[in-house]
Amino acid sequence: MENLTMLAIALVSLGTGFSLASYFVRKAIERKSNNILTEAEEKAEVIRKEKILQAKEKFLQLKTEHENYVQEKNSNLNKAENRIKQKETALNQKLEEVNKKTREISIIKESLTQQLELVNQKEGAIEKLHQQQLQQLQTISGLSANEAKERMIEAIKDEAKSEAMVYVSEIKEEAKATANQEAKKIVIETIQRTAAEHTIENTVSVFPLDSDEVKGRIIGREGRNIRTLEALTGIEIIIDDSPDAIILSGFDPVRREIARLALHKLVTDGRIHPARIEEVVNKTKKQVEQEIIETGKRTLIDLGIHNMHNELVKMVGRMKYRSSYGQNLLQHSIEVANLSATMAAELGLDTKKAKRAGLLHDIGKVPENEPDLPHALLGMKMAEKFRESPDICNAIGAHHDEIEMTSLLSPIVQVCDAISGARPGARREIVDAYIQRLKKLENLALEYEGVVKTYAIQAGRELRVIVGADKINDNQAMELSYDLSKKIQEEMTYPGQIKITVIRETRAINYAK
Repeated sequence: MENLTMLAIALVSLGTGFSLASYFVRKAIERKSNNILTEAEEKAEVIRKEKILQAKEKFLQLKTEHENYVQEKNSNLNKAENRIKQKETALNQKLEEVNKKTREISIIKESLTQQLELVNQKEGAIEKLHQQQLQQLQTISGLSANEAKERMIEAIKDEAKSEAMVYVSEIKEEAKATANQEAKKIVIETIQRTAAEHTIENTVSVFPLDSDEVKGRIIGREGRNIRTLEALTGIEIIIDDSPDAIILSGFDPVRREIARLALHKLVTDGRIHPARIEEVVNKTKKQVEQEIIETGKRTLIDLGIHNMHNELVKMVGRMKYRSSYGQNLLQHSIEVANLSATMAAELGLDTKKAKRAGLLHDIGKVPENEPDLPHALLGMKMAEKFRESPDICNAIGAHHDEIEMTSLLSPIVQVCDAISGARPGARREIVDAYIQRLKKLENLALEYEGVVKTYAIQAGRELRVIVGADKINDNQAMELSYDLSKKIQEEMTYPGQIKITVIRETRAINYAK
């Protein structure tokens, strides 16, 4: 019974505690909910105020931008209105000027009409007076009007002829004065528009070797290999004390190139004996001949020249292995061809013919069998043989004045040949001959009376002569320059031209002590 009572009390207590706990929990939740709601309301109020402020700022910004836009538009409208007013004022002024000029023109027109009437009246009076004078002249002279007219025409003809002769003389003098300047202009423009490489050819080629053992194999037993190679190529092979090289000597560059290529093939192959040497030399000759033809064809294609005989093409290719005063003949001929075409274009001539003549002008230097003829005449005969045009043949034969020039291309080729050969560095001379030529040039000038010093400068292309001011006057200095140029032309041989400058000056020197 007591247990039941305790159980009942416990249950009552538990129920009471649970109720109280529920009450307190509910109260706590209500307080927390109220706090959260209060905080939310406060945050919402803050956000609302911020948004209101942002909206006000945006409104003020838009308002400012709108006011600026309106102000700018009003300013533009005011400017446009001012421009329109200015134009209107200008138009009104021009209209007033036009009206004023129109009135002036009307006045002038009336005046001209009156003057024209007066002129017509005067012309009638003059015509009557002329007829009267004509009748009086016929009566006095006993000549009719036609006879007088014929005599007057004859007199006018004589006077016109005289004036024409004077005019023609003036034109000739002016042409002489300007011809030299125009010619220099054409030559300078031609040189500036054309550039070519210059190479120096030697009469020897150096063949490098890997070791002295290879040198012994090239010589062969009792020298049979080297003798076979020399006999087949026509080149002298010099084997001296040079450690790693032998020298191929010969004046024919084609043969020298064949010997060099054949030697290179033999050394590379390793089999060096007379039969092998003969085989390799024959193959190399064919290879070089084919290369010569290909070189000729490439040159013609590069220059735009067509329909040339195969033998002439081969000769053009052989120019690659020839040299003139150290200048490669093919490069020289290509340069002359380009110079000739440029100069012909400046003068209004056929550029294709000029280029063809310039390329072929030195073919007389490359034939294998060289007869006793100047190379210009030999080249002309070869061009005639292979049916080149007469103008081109004459240009080839006359470029060293062996024959008379009958074509306008001839002086062009001659001048361009001189330009190409006279370029600084294009050609070379043996040093001793070069020094002797300079000394002879200076000594020629020293032979004249009154000459104090002479200097050959610019590689012998200019001679400066200093004369005594007390011995030679200005006119004598000019005569000396002319006489010296004539003497140099008669007694010396030189490439290009030599400029003779005679310098005469008077110096007054004193010393202040």
